Amino acid sequence: MNTTRILVMSSLLFAAMSGSAFAHVTLVNGTAKPESYTVVQLQVPHGCAGKPTNEVRVTLPEGFYGAKPQPKAGWELEIIKGDYAKPYDNHGTKVSSGPVEIRWKNGNLPDDNYDVFAIQGKIAGVADGASLAFKTIQVCGDATERWDEVAAPGIDPHSLKDPAPLLKIAGEKPADEMDHSAMGHGAMNHDAMGQAAATDAAAPAMKPVKLGALSLSAGYLKAMLPGQPVGGGYVTIANGGAEADRLVSASTPRSGTVELHEMSMNGDVMVMRPLANGIEIPAGAAVELKPGGLHLMFMKVKTPFAKGDTVPVTFVFEKAGTVEVEMPVAAAGPAGHQHN
Repeated sequence: MNTTRILVMSSLLFAAMSGSAFAHVTLVNGTAKPESYTVVQLQVPHGCAGKPTNEVRVTLPEGFYGAKPQPKAGWELEIIKGDYAKPYDNHGTKVSSGPVEIRWKNGNLPDDNYDVFAIQGKIAGVADGASLAFKTIQVCGDATERWDEVAAPGIDPHSLKDPAPLLKIAGEKPADEMDHSAMGHGAMNHDAMGQAAATDAAAPAMKPVKLGALSLSAGYLKAMLPGQPVGGGYVTIANGGAEADRLVSASTPRSGTVELHEMSMNGDVMVMRPLANGIEIPAGAAVELKPGGLHLMFMKVKTPFAKGDTVPVTFVFEKAGTVEVEMPVAAAGPAGHQHN
């Protein structure tokens, strides 16, 4: 009888908490230092009036630039680029444009669950004590929840009905501004993705593997930083046969899942989406999985890939069958530079 009372009281307390402290989209990390690299993590605690969340849109504030979102299994990713209100000085390089909005699309987050959506970026030109608003929109089918209200000076943000998640800038400026380690982004180095040749040169050689008419070569994975859950991989697959084949899946014991992804540009919008139907390997042709295009996305990585490691990856083809490949891990950025 006592146990029943405790459970009922706990349930009521949780319900009260859910209806207040956890009702809004908030940030896991509510503060960041001035002029620092940081990871903004948005908590989405519920859907829209009971409906599952299918899309999350985040408008990036001025003072936060060079954004790089973390991919999520089962979601498409869009990065909308535009001009900044003012240019930023990135270690002597003028940066006047970049990501201004991030969208995770075509996913399914049930109302009974919560999830975290992460974006890395640099804080610049924001005074100590100021706050940055990451205005967020949840899309749940034909319903939406907008978290975009910003309190005027002197107004308590807690009084707002739909407050935007706020990142407060507080603390001392980092002593070493050249520490780029917080900007590590697994496979999602959008600045370096066009520099595939430089990255390939930094990668150790993978032993080519034959599977019937197919051959796999020049494969490698990107090194990751501690705590990173997402990594990227690349390989060239040549088909010397008379029939087309298809890469339908990949897996490794080092990660929870491996997705086949495609990245492309549509005007100023960078789109990354999973390929549910796999990747076709035409007869007599080679398909290169490389930064900025087709690639492997390793989700829920148990131990981050480290430079010098080899990782067993199993490839499954529609016709040729299954083959395991030992893929070496290359440096996280071009020529070993840890700036991705």
